[in-house]
Amino acid sequence: MTGKESLDGKVAIVTGAGRGLGRSMALALARAGARVAVAARTAAELDAFVEETERAGGKAFACPTDITDEDSVERMVRAVTGRFGRVDILVNNSGIVASTPLVDQPAEEWDRVIATNLRGTYLATRAVGRHLLAQGSGKVVNIASNFALQGVAGHAAYSASKAGVIAFTRSMAIEWAPHGVQVNAIAPGYFATPLNAGLRADANTLAKVVRAIPARRMGEPDELRPWLLLLTGRASDFMTGEVIVIDGGQSVR
Repeated sequence: MTGKESLDGKVAIVTGAGRGLGRSMALALARAGARVAVAARTAAELDAFVEETERAGGKAFACPTDITDEDSVERMVRAVTGRFGRVDILVNNSGIVASTPLVDQPAEEWDRVIATNLRGTYLATRAVGRHLLAQGSGKVVNIASNFALQGVAGHAAYSASKAGVIAFTRSMAIEWAPHGVQVNAIAPGYFATPLNAGLRADANTLAKVVRAIPARRMGEPDELRPWLLLLTGRASDFMTGEVIVIDGGQSVR
């Protein structure tokens, strides 16, 4: 790959990269030439990613990480910079979903969603940001959700956490723009991943979900690739604080 899409020489960290959209995005960055550090809790999934990437001629590094734990996140960033010497790109993808009516939702579940989706984004961005600001360049891509833009019953914690990610994105974009660091977000809708395999296996539930999407289908993980490469490459050097919604029109019905 050549031109503005090439990430040759860049070092990227992708959190929540063991499966689903995170894994797909990490593969896209590796195929564009970046050396990719993948972070998640499940070491076996990360090791499988590294094996696949290096078999294809890329460079990857597995960093088992608890994104909600400050020390674990700081160790991750030290390990990556120790291995590759720098970091240029952070993709904050770690996230969990809870589908519980608010009056029935235990405080522990609410806290777990907020800790993973919002606190984790803050911790990783802060730790990586020190390096980006010091070198005067870098890209942060936060994975939000179209649920942050519409009311969805039973998903108050998830929607609130992702709305927080969007507000965080805009604040950091303003703070870091003078230092050559761009911070943007992608807000996906329903994509076919292992996370919603159970939903897709139920024909009635799947039909209900798809009816709510004007495009009448779920997205495929590879459809995020061009937008991710835009936001992590030189083409977005004058773009910051933006949220790209990719949901087949669901949030603008």
